Amino acid sequence: MIRFLLDQELIELTSVSPDLTVLDWLRIHRQRTGTKEGCGSGDCGACTVVLASVDETKGGQPQLSYQSINSCITFVGALHGKQLITVESLATDGELHPVQQCMVNEHGSQCGFCTPGFVMSLYALYQQDADTEILKTKVEQALGGNLCRCTGYRPIIQAAENALDIKESAKDQPELSAKESTTINKLVQINEEPASIVGFYQPDNLPAFATYLQNNPTARILAGGTDLALEVTQQMRDLPSIVSVNAVPELKSIQLRDNHIELGAAVTLNECMSVLQGRIPGSRELLLRFGSDQVRNQGTIGGNIGSASPIGDLPPLLIALHANITLQKGDDVRTLALEDHYLGYRQTTLQSGEFIRSVSIPLPAAESHFSVHKISKRTDDDISSVCLAVHLPMHNGVVNNARLAFGGMAATPVRAKDAEDRLNGTKFSQASVLQAQQAIAMELKPLSDARASAAYRLQVAQNLLQRVLLEVQSS
Repeated sequence: MIRFLLDQELIELTSVSPDLTVLDWLRIHRQRTGTKEGCGSGDCGACTVVLASVDETKGGQPQLSYQSINSCITFVGALHGKQLITVESLATDGELHPVQQCMVNEHGSQCGFCTPGFVMSLYALYQQDADTEILKTKVEQALGGNLCRCTGYRPIIQAAENALDIKESAKDQPELSAKESTTINKLVQINEEPASIVGFYQPDNLPAFATYLQNNPTARILAGGTDLALEVTQQMRDLPSIVSVNAVPELKSIQLRDNHIELGAAVTLNECMSVLQGRIPGSRELLLRFGSDQVRNQGTIGGNIGSASPIGDLPPLLIALHANITLQKGDDVRTLALEDHYLGYRQTTLQSGEFIRSVSIPLPAAESHFSVHKISKRTDDDISSVCLAVHLPMHNGVVNNARLAFGGMAATPVRAKDAEDRLNGTKFSQASVLQAQQAIAMELKPLSDARASAAYRLQVAQNLLQRVLLEVQSS
């Protein structure tokens, strides 16, 4: 059974398709048509809804954590143990929520098709537990996954800031309302049992997950679903068997060591960003360009690695840092370098019934230079034409064990090993960069596709190394 709250109503689903999307459930089964379908791929934000879940990490006092998601690429099984909030949920006794009222006051809507999605993204921001001034700096990030073809965004941004001012004026109210306390108690009870219907299983511990996958090796692993769901919405495939990692605490583990970070495969991209920023230069900027808040709230580091997409943005960064991954099949565990995990286009070393358990990321040493650069047609929320991560460990200014990792160039992420050899044992200078650029031209064989030609990619790859030199010289 899949159990969740729609507002305060307990929903129990026993016989739905495991690949039914939240969007279709809302519109078809509940006639909540305020949630719109635009792209069906998590790009436009018209389908944005908010999920509330219990967070016990803040001083041991359970609180509700609110996150915006794209309902078009979220399966109903992901709702288990959470509260689903839609645009119809916000008004109380005929009075609009401050976010809604401010959108009205600022004329933030014209045709209105995208407006519910904007409202829900802003509602998720409004519900965050942070100072008003900090939240105001996050307005554009919160709206980064919502597109509007009518208004321009100025009145919507102004509405967001006005709503946050209203929240600030009401901050003397109790931190936890009676309704929120009731919701927490209901969700805690729901989460006492794992989700399970025909074709969908959500175990609540690692041994149960490992055993299930070993016994059902054809089951598709569901983490955030931001890639998997596209098989349903874009390719019209059926997914008859799904096993979810979302309730396995071991796969959500975050461990900070002296010289490395270990992240469970189900750690979300927004959680990754919080951990990596300040520790790995350029990681926050890269992840902000990865996708919207809706995508980063659900997409995971394990999913980004496991999809084996040649345009995944995290693998180049991780490979440049010599990251390792831990794989598990039943009780058997093995570890290998991430770069050795990729065999070909969408092909990896994963065996039948095996899964990614964790990622170990060495931190760059103080003397080293690390940077990552993404080139795409749009600045935000777009696929890389070329992504380069550069790690230059240095001693007395001499490069040792350089690593240049590229994404978007070939069927898999690739290292430019000949170019690395040209840099090793030298001062990082114009002369050594020129040698490395020549090696890149001989070594890499980029592909041509709709995003860029092979010649363009090759030129950009060489130019980005020149950019890195300018960074080092100016630091």
